[in-house]
Amino acid sequence: MAERAPVRITGVHALSALGRGADAQLAGVLAGAPAFRPVGRFDTSARRVGVAATLADAGPLADELTEAVHTACAAAGLDTAGRAAAPLLLAAHGGAGVPALAGELARRCGLAGASRVYTSACVSASTAVADAAALIGRGDADRMVVAAGYLVEPDQYALFDAGRALATDGAVRPFSAGRRGLLLGDGVAAVVLESADAAARRDAPTLASVLGWGRAGDAYHPCQPDPQGRGLARALDAALRRAGLRPEDIGYVNANATGTGYSDAAEAAALRLAWGEHAHRVPVSSTKALHGHALEASGLLELVVTVLAVRHGKLPVNAGWLGPDEACPLDVIRDAPRPAATGYAVSLNAAFGGANTALLVGAA
Repeated sequence: MAERAPVRITGVHALSALGRGADAQLAGVLAGAPAFRPVGRFDTSARRVGVAATLADAGPLADELTEAVHTACAAAGLDTAGRAAAPLLLAAHGGAGVPALAGELARRCGLAGASRVYTSACVSASTAVADAAALIGRGDADRMVVAAGYLVEPDQYALFDAGRALATDGAVRPFSAGRRGLLLGDGVAAVVLESADAAARRDAPTLASVLGWGRAGDAYHPCQPDPQGRGLARALDAALRRAGLRPEDIGYVNANATGTGYSDAAEAAALRLAWGEHAHRVPVSSTKALHGHALEASGLLELVVTVLAVRHGKLPVNAGWLGPDEACPLDVIRDAPRPAATGYAVSLNAAFGGANTALLVGAA
């Protein structure tokens, strides 16, 4: 059943190796040039792989998050009173220090306080968006700010390298034959979400609407996804039901696809299970092939990129493509950006432990 009042996205900001700001993200994904370079932030001489997508002038994470929230709030036209009524949801890597970071970020930015933190791996940010949309949609809040951040650092880099998850050829090749793994990337983003009434009362700009969301678990394996994609398929189904849309209405999927063999094949299976024959016709790409995998921040960075691309009417390419894989029979966007046929898009994320999310947006 469709939500009576879709949740509006009224302000965004993002940082990645593609650049700083929303315009830089859009320009970067439409240019289609991957941002992977040798890591200069820390020593990788003992690692199997030595590249990532890092922004050279990135500052401390707390400072980058502060800039992201300030910029998103300014883009949304929020004054001091509007910020003071908006709670913060923060997705970030780490443990005991994250609540303190969230509280400090809320104080720096004049927000109502940090109501929740999310450290649930690669679905952290997308789960935060789903929670914010649910809270606003049922009237518990008029407005919320979701922020997320991950800057490539040596500990997680070493873990992924030791686990042989990083691509030894220095490229991310989602859904492609010959794919060898993922590569990490910087990602810091902030989004202002508001009820339709709250946005209308202050004549706020609307970039897009969060129309539906879904969350589901695989309960299959601590690290590997369900090969049949059943959890992700349930998340997709839930997002469409909330939005009151059909698979045929969706014009783009920004896939979770990390360039790893099991994960990409399972995601393709999930699309087929959820959408049947339309899964072979909907344009699909994974922008991780351009800006890397931002872990806890990936869901928010990719949501911002998806919204900007659909609003602009052009869909990003799936970089790194070498050739088709029979396990991934999808309409992968290759060679050049493709015109958007509809204003509806889905951003997918999945994490270790079998967690899956789907966010469905409609461009204004």
